[in-house]
Amino acid sequence: TDKGGRVEVSVGLDADSDQVVVRVVDDGIGMDSKMLQTLFEPFAQADEVVGDASGGLGLGLALVKGLVEMHGGQVQVRSEGPGEGTEFVIRLPAQRAEQADLSPEKSERSTAVDSLRILLVEDNRDIADSLRRVLQLEGHRVEAVHDGESGVSKAEEQPFDVVICDIGLPDIDGYQVARTIRDCPAAGDPYLIALSGYTSEDVIEKARRAGFDRHLAKPPDIEEISELLAGVGQDG
Repeated sequence: TDKGGRVEVSVGLDADSDQVVVRVVDDGIGMDSKMLQTLFEPFAQADEVVGDASGGLGLGLALVKGLVEMHGGQVQVRSEGPGEGTEFVIRLPAQRAEQADLSPEKSERSTAVDSLRILLVEDNRDIADSLRRVLQLEGHRVEAVHDGESGVSKAEEQPFDVVICDIGLPDIDGYQVARTIRDCPAAGDPYLIALSGYTSEDVIEKARRAGFDRHLAKPPDIEEISELLAGVGQDG
């Protein structure tokens, strides 16, 4: 929404469905029907903001959807088209105070079970920060570094359950990071995930030979990473 535009936020209770309804309405750039279909997918962006200094990576609304659904709710978006503004509607189940169990013990138990120590090696700081936040929201403990040497040093300092490493790094590449970690007893035996914009069979095989357990294309699919981490947590 441009300077001078209007954004309205309202919160109310829908007594018929016993849901809390949050509405965010603006008179900004709006969006077309094609964009509405993909808006909540990770890394989705409207054409109007790509390249804009204020544009992000397209992870914000994917996070919104994930958080709302984790709480048993739904999020919807409506727009009459470009230039016509946008309305977001979030519906969450109402919970009375007497229903909520807010004991610290329950909270700690619910997040500690599947929590993993994750090292993220990614030279693109925006991507690294976005992935770190996503993984932290899922309850994991994440450290991020931005070059291969730093990744190796971190892995040698303390063992991690999972290392997610970009292949194209500014110093040593991800293959060398993986080989070094595999050869270092102090690093333990982490589950290694390679990230690369290249997905040919040769690249995947090279990653396997370097010691990676899995190769994922960039931009990574958040749900696929979550499924992989869930498997690692169960194996642990």
